[in-house]
Amino acid sequence: MAYIRHESLFSLQDLYNMQREQRFAAIFAALDITPMLSVVRKQSRFGAPVDVNYAAMIYSLVARIVERIPTIKDLLKKLREDILFRLDCGFSLAEYIPSAATYSRLIQKLSSKSCFRSH
Repeated sequence: MAYIRHESLFSLQDLYNMQREQRFAAIFAALDITPMLSVVRKQSRFGAPVDVNYAAMIYSLVARIVERIPTIKDLLKKLREDILFRLDCGFSLAEYIPSAATYSRLIQKLSSKSCFRSH
């Protein structure tokens, strides 16, 4: 199997020198979450309506790593208490923060799909 080494988008020092809002914007702009969204989106028009902001959930999981937030429970607490963090991740003030169970299902769906494994 061949590996292609990608150049880094920015150095870690540059990343940590940025303000939080700039840091998240730079990271999120470099990510293509389209494959992840296609995995988690509802495939049928039947059944319960989907009102989950999957893009914001995926971005918040990335922000969790960047901010060194240890657990999903801690992530949910930060999303509820820090309005700027919530907005940076893509949640609006009007929408609810998904539950830990919803995050668990999202992570399970993403980890079970082969589109994220090396080919």
